[in-house]
Amino acid sequence: MLYFALKYLHVVGAAVLLATGAGIAFFMLLAHRTGNAATVAAVARIVVIADFLFTATGVVAQPITGVALAWHVGYSLWEGWIALSILLYIVTGLFWLPVVWMQMEMRDLAAAAAASRFRPVITGFSGSGSSSAFLHSARWPRYSG
Repeated sequence: MLYFALKYLHVVGAAVLLATGAGIAFFMLLAHRTGNAATVAAVARIVVIADFLFTATGVVAQPITGVALAWHVGYSLWEGWIALSILLYIVTGLFWLPVVWMQMEMRDLAAAAAASRFRPVITGFSGSGSSSAFLHSARWPRYSG
């Protein structure tokens, strides 16, 4: 019974990570495509909250349930496929942390752009100011400002 509970939690954690990651990317892309700073700020605010509530929960649950499953079944954590999955998990986490920082920076910059009377739209700017910093934080190579 413990095995199935751990396995269920492990699979749910993986599904949450996949679904949240895909959902966050989808909504951020659509918000950016509007070019409206207020829209981007609102969506980014929700995305940052979702990342901390759901993604972070899955990030914590995965190794806990994975190690518990391995121990329960009697596998060594140094077994080939387990060690490789741990390594890939760590590498993925190292890519995720900067993305969270970028999301928070884009949220703040988009909110500042939305509050500005002079630059309410963020796409297409090549000048200085919050729009340029926003596009730089989004890492869009076609915008170099």
